Amino acid sequence: MKSKIDVVQWTIESILRFLNDSDYVVEGHQSKTKSKSISDISSLNSAMESDISFCSADEYKGLFSISHSNAGVILCKKSLEGQVYPNQKKDQYLIFVENPRLEFTRIAKKIKVIPPKVGISSKSVISESAKLGRDCYIGDFVVIGDDCKIGDNTFIDSKVNLQNCKIGDNCIIQPNVVIGSDGFAYERENENLKLEKFPHFGKVIIENDVEICSNCSIARGSLSDTVIEQGTKIDALCHVAHNVHVGKNTELTAGTIIGGSTNIGENCWLGLNSTVKNKLHIGNNVIVGSGSSVIYNIDDEDIVAGVPARSIKKKITANKEKLSLMAGQVNHDLTN
Repeated sequence: MKSKIDVVQWTIESILRFLNDSDYVVEGHQSKTKSKSISDISSLNSAMESDISFCSADEYKGLFSISHSNAGVILCKKSLEGQVYPNQKKDQYLIFVENPRLEFTRIAKKIKVIPPKVGISSKSVISESAKLGRDCYIGDFVVIGDDCKIGDNTFIDSKVNLQNCKIGDNCIIQPNVVIGSDGFAYERENENLKLEKFPHFGKVIIENDVEICSNCSIARGSLSDTVIEQGTKIDALCHVAHNVHVGKNTELTAGTIIGGSTNIGENCWLGLNSTVKNKLHIGNNVIVGSGSSVIYNIDDEDIVAGVPARSIKKKITANKEKLSLMAGQVNHDLTN
């Protein structure tokens, strides 16, 4: 069931037609745009003349990275237009756009076409009452419990355990993820303080286009459901406790822990190893800095960091580079 990567050759002309940014500016031999061939993708520091790459950095770091790259085509930030020029000896092209990383992402998926995996491994264990959508992939040693529902075109990699859950269309579940097990909830007896387990009757609802990376755990709800809304991405080694609700297009980066019954809004970004206390409300478009411990509610559009996390929005919004760095949009090394 292995997928072969098909490499499609492109010319500069075809790349320009595919750009989402119609206001691009291109520097290079205009007469050769039809014949210049691009056959692969690469990082700036390892790219060859037949490769396309990108640079999201600006100012000195961007200029340095671009001028030292052998890439045949580099997608650059518009802010660098007129400050850096293509290497004529290498027949290089620079294309200036608003968001090089986004444009590169879309082009890369066209140049390297990975056919989707479809099929059910004979080594998987699937309940008779579970329902699978069309064109799914179920990997080795996957366990899918009673009454689980899996949407169309969803990819479930090896050793995933699914119980008490509904997963939407076009989702990706990477290896060793556990979804739908009981959460951590106990009540002590008054006299001897013995712990008694609180019941869990809820489910986990994963909406369409969600990706969950390796070794994550998402607990089922106790009396209500745990919900991950459409388009949200969850990095490796994250834990989402019972009754949590995560809004659309939110990013939980590696090591994030969300306490039970917390509500997180849409378009949020939670940094590496951040923790959020139970029963909190996190608004929309919130940025939580890496390593932060959130113990208070956070308003819409706020930026917080620290232990305990406090608002730092006024301190950093004047510095766009710091803001982008907190939101995971900038990588200052030459590997993009």
